[in-house]
Amino acid sequence: MSESATDTPGTAAGWPLHLVGRAHGRTVHARRIRALAGHFAELLPARHSVLDVGCGDGRLDALIHERRPDVAIAGVDVLVRPETDIAVTPFDGERLPFPDQSFDSVMFCDVLHHVVSPLELLKEAVRVARQCVVIKDHVAEGWLARPTLRLMDFVGNAPHGVALPYNYLTSRQWDAAFEACRLMPRLVFRRLGLYPAWADLWFGRALHFAGIYDVIR
Repeated sequence: MSESATDTPGTAAGWPLHLVGRAHGRTVHARRIRALAGHFAELLPARHSVLDVGCGDGRLDALIHERRPDVAIAGVDVLVRPETDIAVTPFDGERLPFPDQSFDSVMFCDVLHHVVSPLELLKEAVRVARQCVVIKDHVAEGWLARPTLRLMDFVGNAPHGVALPYNYLTSRQWDAAFEACRLMPRLVFRRLGLYPAWADLWFGRALHFAGIYDVIR
């Protein structure tokens, strides 16, 4: 999800962030987005209509569609970029601008930890989804988990002006959120292979998950 930060790459303070963003894009982003597209392509059910919440430029969705041409993906974001790979609808970051059960699936890719109240936005996803919610996010557990996640978030998102509340949940908090939203796990991946082997020991570990969760009405 895109929101304006205090410093942007166009300001004097933002130029170092711009350089960090370029370095991250060259070394990490391309591999990561391909790996994520593969996981979402495996998780999304056949012939589903999908809403990607916090879709950014829609590049991930385009890669998913290359692997899964049977799914139709639309996006929604707080800040709609001038050029996107899918159709994107603006929203206020809290209420999804769609009627109940408008899409077969709703997906989040590293979005819920960027909002003030992940549970409330997750409830909105359940309202809009007919069948399931597909999520990739972080788990704040293990040695130096939170500092590592904060570093990853800053490097990957601060250069683009994305809001960084660093709102990471533990496994227990995720389970409580899923229970509150009446979401039942169907399939969950814990090892995602997002980074080269030399980086995975530090930035991969058990800090990530991707899963599909059925809506229980």
